Amino acid sequence: MTEKLPSWHGTTILSVRKNGKVVVIGDGQVSLGQTVIKANARKVRTLHDGSVIGGFAGATADAFTLFERLEAKLERHNGQLMRAAVELAKDWRTDKYLRNLEAMMVVADKDVTLILTGNGDVLEPNDGIAAIGSGGNFALSAALALVDYENDAELLAKKAMKIAAGVCVYTNENVTMETLEAASD
Repeated sequence: MTEKLPSWHGTTILSVRKNGKVVVIGDGQVSLGQTVIKANARKVRTLHDGSVIGGFAGATADAFTLFERLEAKLERHNGQLMRAAVELAKDWRTDKYLRNLEAMMVVADKDVTLILTGNGDVLEPNDGIAAIGSGGNFALSAALALVDYENDAELLAKKAMKIAAGVCVYTNENVTMETLEAASD
């Protein structure tokens, strides 16, 4: 019988769109089984000359491949995030190589926030708040609870991530955050 290696766990990525700002924030913890391998990973990036921000959950090499593909789609479609995301999702679902990638992404620009999955999903949250990863539901719940009480998108995101880190063992408080000015709410 072959022993199964422990799997990589972790990541909480949260995006908040509020009062003229859009934020993507991610924790820094990378875990292998029950061991923290790295505490300060950078899972949030800027794309397309800083006009798009995104975060990933899943296998790091797979996420970097997806970021590179999204960057190429953004170049091809003049920075139109929705169109680039749909094209990436089509490739991700149909391409034999891409189909095996194990990652999810939250991406945002001044107009739209999207969750991208390997199932071909391009999902836009109704309330401007999106989250993925092992602590995603904790961060999402915290952000939804705070949204009526905290007007600053960055502060709201930081508070929600702190709550998620207090509940999810695969999430830490060492966060990376990127912010863009958003279109009018």
